[in-house]
Amino acid sequence: MSAALLPYIGWTFLPNLVTGWIQSIYYGFTIRAGDRKPQPGSPKYVKHRRRILITVIVAYLLYTIYEADYQLQRQGDFYQSLGVTHDAEERNIKSRFRRLAATHHPDKMSATQNREAVDAYFVHLKLAQDTLLNPTKRFAYDRFGADVLNWQHCSSIRDYLLFAVRVYSPVYLGGAIMMVILGVTGYLQWGRFWRYLFSVLLILLEFYTVTRPYHPPLLTNAINPFLVQLTTHPPLLPFQLLALARKTTLTFFIALSQLGPLLQPPAATASSTSNNIDPQQLNRLEQNAQANEVETTRLLGLDLAPYAGDEQAVKDLRVKVKEWLVQNTIRNDPEVRDAMGKVMNRKRAGAPVGAKNLRSAGKL
Repeated sequence: MSAALLPYIGWTFLPNLVTGWIQSIYYGFTIRAGDRKPQPGSPKYVKHRRRILITVIVAYLLYTIYEADYQLQRQGDFYQSLGVTHDAEERNIKSRFRRLAATHHPDKMSATQNREAVDAYFVHLKLAQDTLLNPTKRFAYDRFGADVLNWQHCSSIRDYLLFAVRVYSPVYLGGAIMMVILGVTGYLQWGRFWRYLFSVLLILLEFYTVTRPYHPPLLTNAINPFLVQLTTHPPLLPFQLLALARKTTLTFFIALSQLGPLLQPPAATASSTSNNIDPQQLNRLEQNAQANEVETTRLLGLDLAPYAGDEQAVKDLRVKVKEWLVQNTIRNDPEVRDAMGKVMNRKRAGAPVGAKNLRSAGKL
């Protein structure tokens, strides 16, 4: 159970963590030594982080789907264990079991083999044969998986279907109530239509799959032929298709909640962020500004303490400060210097030739 929850727990921290690593590596390769890297919070930094984060979220979405399928294939199914196709008849199932029993029967084990492992594998093969030879159990197994082996009180297809409704309806009902609550409280505003649409499609897919006496055409005519002909992936059973659809839908909802703010226009995101400023943060900023102003006034008073009571000294200090501001601030300003240069050039252009020469000689 904990292993199944790990991919969902990873959504809470992995995308941001991996994005930070990739962005640092990206700047290491694309920015030359000596050039400044975009600072956090700058428009360029935010744009790069947004693009990388979207890529990471989509990649992690695909990985979680792959990981869910990988876990299903590790568990296997009775058809793979016996080595028969999904439409195998009773004769083929019995024939295949006899061949496997001749090889894996506990009485034919060697001295180096583990007795418990051989017994467990033979019991598994016997259970697979018994389940697939029983039409009712086979119907239930194809649609609900190995969980039906624990539903001992069920003896007909109707019993299996009614018990499955009791098992799965609380999950869907709880999920629907949670989505409505989160939507009303404002947590699922972005992509709400797609969440409801995929939820309804998932319910319809499950209802259609478990109530039909045959496998869904989507599986038999599209997905399984593609897997068998173009990949090494074994064909899927209906319960495997439904398990993948549930996990994919849940993972898509999580990814959508993280992609939503990133796919919104920057202006909308900025305005929504400004509207959601915490009043407590504003109060703390105001208190810090007031404290800094008091501290600055105190330090200025300490610096002016030697001139207290001496008006002439204070007057001289003001003159010196004014001169310092003119010399170091105004005259060093590029625009001021450019304007002064233009004025001097105009004066030189209007002066007599002799005056120009005298000025040149005086400079020399």
